[in-house]
Amino acid sequence: MTFRNHQELDVTVVAVAPVGAKVEVDEGGGATGFIDQVKHPSWWDESVAPARVGDRMHVVVLDASREPPRFSALERDIDIARRLRGAGQ
Repeated sequence: MTFRNHQELDVTVVAVAPVGAKVEVDEGGGATGFIDQVKHPSWWDESVAPARVGDRMHVVVLDASREPPRFSALERDIDIARRLRGAGQ
């Protein structure tokens, strides 16, 4: 699967480390990406549980050129991507 910056995806967490979470794209044929800990809502809001294996979430591609590609689960990053794509307010 080829990713594009600002693309939105649904993913499932497959591994967690102190620096972030490895995720697999739902319906992505095994394609994976990485969410840095600061790009998960739990980093900013202590009432949000940290990522756990099996968690499903909606993300946006921040950097498709990295290996693995970098994603964000932050609503503000998703909103910015939508504005950049002209797909929402």
